[in-house]
Amino acid sequence: MADAVVFDLDGVIVDSEPVWEEVRRAYVATHGGTWQPDSQRRLMGMSTGEWARYLSDELGVSRTAEQVAVEVVDEMTRRYAAHVPLIDDADRVVRRLAARWPLGLASSSPTRLIAATLTATGLTDAFGATLSTEETERGKPAPDVYLAVARRMKVDPARCVAVEDSSNGVRSAAAAGMRVVAVPHGSYPLDPDAAALAAVTLGSIDELTPETVDRLG
Repeated sequence: MADAVVFDLDGVIVDSEPVWEEVRRAYVATHGGTWQPDSQRRLMGMSTGEWARYLSDELGVSRTAEQVAVEVVDEMTRRYAAHVPLIDDADRVVRRLAARWPLGLASSSPTRLIAATLTATGLTDAFGATLSTEETERGKPAPDVYLAVARRMKVDPARCVAVEDSSNGVRSAAAAGMRVVAVPHGSYPLDPDAAALAAVTLGSIDELTPETVDRLG
């Protein structure tokens, strides 16, 4: 039986990946860079420092990585102040699982955006430990953030179930030794190697029930 469940945030609880893509694409275009066909796939799971350097160094944006990070997150914060794109039923799913297991949150979003999102969705108290990859050495697909959340929760990663949507997220949680429930976003399907790492793949977050977690235990 699982001792804890660790959620990703973007793409699992909030439908933020399209917002991130829209904001970053516009930022790159505004600041003289060139968006590449594989940019969004590469960006999913990167920490703030990693994606800011990618926009600055590889996509040719005429701003420093530090400026990129501040300015893009400022725009995301403005977007979220107007509307947080909560995925249908995600808040109820989180509450349903919180009644049975301690919950953690392992996110690639910046710390201040995580806090704003959880406040807006009323889920702050549902999670015993929340962590941004801003605070780890490496972003996803490295396992750092999942291992750190497990340490904070004082649970064995091998006794945790992770809930992820992206290829890099699935790779990250699997590398940490967790059993992974994949809930891929319709616009961003999993790469074959990541799909093979998932213990179970669901069509939507409302399919995630306590019974699903129990079966992985």
